Amino acid sequence: MLIKIVTLFLVGMVVLAMFGKLRLPKPGGPKGLLGRGRCVACGRPRIGKGPCPCGKDKI
Repeated sequence: MLIKIVTLFLVGMVVLAMFGKLRLPKPGGPKGLLGRGRCVACGRPRIGKGPCPCGKDKI
């Protein structure tokens, strides 16, 4: 009986892990959430919605 309970628990955890893997966001996250990702000119990560400190990104 105990082995049956443990097996069902492990199968349930595997199923939850598979569904959780489908819902996770891609690395880098949504582009519109914190700005525009990286600067086109220098490649530095952009934080916020202001211009890049290099001054070359005008998009």
